[in-house]
Amino acid sequence: MSSIFGIILALVAVGVGMVLKGASLSALNNPAAYLIIFGGTAATILIGFPFSEIKKFPILFKIALFEPKLISKSDQVVNLVKCAEIAKKEGLLALEEMANNTKDPFFKKGLEMIIDGHDVEFIEEVLLDEVAAIDKRHKTGALIFTQAGTYAPTLGVLGAVIGLIASLGNLNNVEKLGHSISAAFIATLLGIFSGYVLWHPLANKLKRISKREQEFKLLTIEGLLAVYQGVTPSSLEKKLTVYIPPNERKKFDKVKVNEESVHEKTA
Repeated sequence: MSSIFGIILALVAVGVGMVLKGASLSALNNPAAYLIIFGGTAATILIGFPFSEIKKFPILFKIALFEPKLISKSDQVVNLVKCAEIAKKEGLLALEEMANNTKDPFFKKGLEMIIDGHDVEFIEEVLLDEVAAIDKRHKTGALIFTQAGTYAPTLGVLGAVIGLIASLGNLNNVEKLGHSISAAFIATLLGIFSGYVLWHPLANKLKRISKREQEFKLLTIEGLLAVYQGVTPSSLEKKLTVYIPPNERKKFDKVKVNEESVHEKTA
């Protein structure tokens, strides 16, 4: 939601700024400028990327605007410590129930490989390869937005040139000449605005989301390998809490206390 709020704030800031500078908002009613900027940006993306990547654009745009919620690192540490407790008391095969109940396919895959008895090196290699594949896909998605942000301002200059060429036909009419020049620079405004206020920030948002997801998966990998190697729950907790940001540590302690109280009641 922060992205939507930021876009609205940018629109308001530019609109109010135009009014304060004495420019009329009606000047933005220029279909030709919108066609050149957004149509031209779409064309450059189509030229630069295959359809197999471009078709993901709506999904990526939605992800950037409505950032998906992942479970927190503290909650994942609790899950991994619980796995260590189950493995210590009942054995690795007892993790099957947890694998069936989890909604995280990555976590489930790791648990299933542990249950199947694969080598530690093999499990680590498979999970790290999956993280690398995710990183590659995410970089490709973010690159589409980065390239759109690079092309849009340049297309704005192109739109201004086209508008100025059109204005040359109105040299004998001062009123029409002024209007034509004003309209010419609307394309530049739209190009710069869409490039540096929309596409580049959204690309950075996607990169940040990708980095957060990868950090979460690396935490999961380290925890799963430790469970497989028989690390005690208390040692695993100390090992993984270093990944929890300071502002989440209180939440982790609270979740831990709740888990312990539930365990005591059921014991």
